[in-house]
Amino acid sequence: MDGIAQAAPALAMLAAFACVAGGIVTLRRGERLKGVLMLVMSVVLVGNVLIWTMP
Repeated sequence: MDGIAQAAPALAMLAAFACVAGGIVTLRRGERLKGVLMLVMSVVLVGNVLIWTMP
C-alpha cells in the first residue's frame, strides 16, 4: 500500500472518533435520532477499518 491507501484507515479512525464525539453532543442537545445515527456511522467506519486492515 502506498499514498492514500496508507492514510485511509487513519483518516477513517479520526472520523469515527469525531462522529462519536458529535453523536454524544447531539444526544445531549436532545436530537436523539441524529445522535444515534452518528454513533451508528462511527461503528460502521470502525468496521470498515477492521476489514481494510485484515491480511
